[in-house]
Amino acid sequence: MLKALSTFHKIMIKKNSTENFTLSDPIQFLALGFGSGLAPRAPGTFGTLAAIPIYLLMLPLSSLSFAMVVIVMSIAGIYICQKAADAAGVHDHGAIVWDEIVGFLITMFMVPFSWLTVVVGFALFRFFDIFKPWPISFIDKKVHGGLGIMLDDILAGLIALACMHLIF
Repeated sequence: MLKALSTFHKIMIKKNSTENFTLSDPIQFLALGFGSGLAPRAPGTFGTLAAIPIYLLMLPLSSLSFAMVVIVMSIAGIYICQKAADAAGVHDHGAIVWDEIVGFLITMFMVPFSWLTVVVGFALFRFFDIFKPWPISFIDKKVHGGLGIMLDDILAGLIALACMHLIF
């Protein structure tokens, strides 16, 4: 029993350790949400907060351009997140928040801008990302690697987006 607890403790330390990450590596810099994922508590929330300035910069884009940027970020995210997970030695390390950035941008697609929509979008995306209702939980458990890291947040973003369009 003690050996099992010791092994579990070592896994949890490794899962929460950020020692294998470096912001000087451009791939890890992106995966870590420009450093926001290194927050000691709630890195996913800080990663989503890092998405807000990106969203604000993307506001002048047409819907087509916005969608194209998000698609490119999503595809690149598969590679970015996989490389960062490999560096950490942990699948979907909490500090990897590129997926949260993309998920929030999906949430805000074609939603009229106001600070209220930003706050509601933030809350909805975080809700679906944290609680992972079905089918998000299914994807999170069954799809691995960079694709799995990205896909559950893309799905959370799509569900939050549907809610946003129903609300606004």
